[in-house]
Amino acid sequence: MFLNKIKNFLVFSFFIFLLSTKASSIEKIEGVPSVTDGDTIKINGNKIRLFGIDAPEVKQNCKKPFISFSFYNLYKKYNCGVISTEKLRDKVSNKKISCLISNKDRYGRLIGECFYKNLNVNSWMVKNGYAVAYLKYSKKFVAQEKQAKENKLGVWQGPFINPWEWRKKNKN
Repeated sequence: MFLNKIKNFLVFSFFIFLLSTKASSIEKIEGVPSVTDGDTIKINGNKIRLFGIDAPEVKQNCKKPFISFSFYNLYKKYNCGVISTEKLRDKVSNKKISCLISNKDRYGRLIGECFYKNLNVNSWMVKNGYAVAYLKYSKKFVAQEKQAKENKLGVWQGPFINPWEWRKKNKN
């Protein structure tokens, strides 16, 4: 009986220890980033994947209307992946940002939510249509995606393939 109580106490203590280390595992990384693509940056040698969003790949094309009739649109292709990268670069270039790191992905990249002053960069990318909410991992940016879609911003101007689907179809 006494040994069972000690065993239960040790298991409980270990569980509390694990919870407290998980809660304190959020790390903050600050610095001037270099932009890899529309959802990945590098700060001080740390590769950071922006949490909760997915941006078109650099080689990915989307479509936007170039001639509209009352009931029909003609679309032209444009490189939405390059535009997404450029918009992120324009937003954070030469600026000190801070990222709250919560995890690592399967490629070893840090997963983070990044801020320039009070601006949530992840949210800004989705709100302006340069990235989409990555629902597989989070629903945090659904409202921003809805706003971009309603206003036909960025990728929402016309038909496009979600980045995760595009990657699956274009494996090299």
